[in-house]
Amino acid sequence: MNPTNTSPRAERRIAHLDMDAFYASVELLRYPELRGQPVVIGGRSVHQPGAGEDGVRTYARLRDYVGRGVVTTSTYEARALGVFSAMGMMKAAQLAPDAILLPADFTAYRHYSRLFKAAVAELAPRIEDRGIDEIYIDLTDHPEPSLEIAQRLKAAVKQATGGLICSIAISPNKLLSKIGSELDKPDGLTLLTMDDLPSRIWPLPVRRINGIGPKAGVKLQALGIETIAQLAGAEPDLLQEHFGLTYARWLLQVAHGQDDRSVVTHSEPKSLSRETTFERDLHVVHDRAMLSEVFLRLCTQVAGDLDRKGYMGRTIGIKLRFDDFRTVTRDLTLPVQTADGKEIHRAAGQCLKRVVLDHRIRLLGVRVGSLSRADTQRQGNGGGRSFSQGELFAE
Repeated sequence: MNPTNTSPRAERRIAHLDMDAFYASVELLRYPELRGQPVVIGGRSVHQPGAGEDGVRTYARLRDYVGRGVVTTSTYEARALGVFSAMGMMKAAQLAPDAILLPADFTAYRHYSRLFKAAVAELAPRIEDRGIDEIYIDLTDHPEPSLEIAQRLKAAVKQATGGLICSIAISPNKLLSKIGSELDKPDGLTLLTMDDLPSRIWPLPVRRINGIGPKAGVKLQALGIETIAQLAGAEPDLLQEHFGLTYARWLLQVAHGQDDRSVVTHSEPKSLSRETTFERDLHVVHDRAMLSEVFLRLCTQVAGDLDRKGYMGRTIGIKLRFDDFRTVTRDLTLPVQTADGKEIHRAAGQCLKRVVLDHRIRLLGVRVGSLSRADTQRQGNGGGRSFSQGELFAE
């Protein structure tokens, strides 16, 4: 008998590490005098902090904001006033008019993101990158006990970033760790086992499960299912009747804390895109020059992203959102792969011609899909900044 086949498989240990109020925390490193105050990050055309006559730094206030931008993030003090990410800025101003308002600085956020991920990788290299401020870590084969490695990871992140804090949860799977990292924020450290389901997971609202969105949440509430415990005890036939077999089966599995997904340490992107929401709705004729300029810039930026990341794509698409909030997409598949800004602009223009431009435009986006790794012998992205705008938004 082969002794290697008799060893029991190690119980999975999956960590979810989430930076606490990441963008706001980065800003507080730059402006430490704002600690303990309600601070909101986001919006458009927000003035940078300046120096007053007495040398004291001055800040914009949320009450002075005019526009329809959205909150990128907020400090915990602002959240206590009801201001959360993705909220409209004007609504946020009604809730917290005296909150400090800062513009987003994504260059700085990406810098600190690289710092904390590199620090984690030194201790536990099996990482799944889930965005700028969160990662999964497979600790199944790590020699240290969960509490010790969690404490070391938190300390390493804080040291590498100059003081940023994170919350981390370790459990048998990604589902429970994702929920767990929110349980004890900020600066949380949460260890969960399947035995903790009744006390720590089941009392939570169903929307705390990643994958149950607003529509599903409303449907579940209509069925009298508001907590994860109620979902775990729901009749399978009832869920199947309202959600279909596949989703109903998934709902019951996650309600019982079951999740077999592995930590994916490398994955290829399916598409790259750029989009922008305008401060005001733009008229397709009167604002044609501005629309053409933005359209050109988006194509150029996507081409630059492709070139920098080493990809080419065949499917070029556009996205428009009109003033009535109707969203329209169109795409075109090219015969060959490209990362050339001029080709992207030309193909996106062809997509645009297939849209009836009968309303003012609120949002404009450009996407390149069907990606593959670029040939190492290909030339650059074609100098997208040098070609003309054309008559893309002509009558």
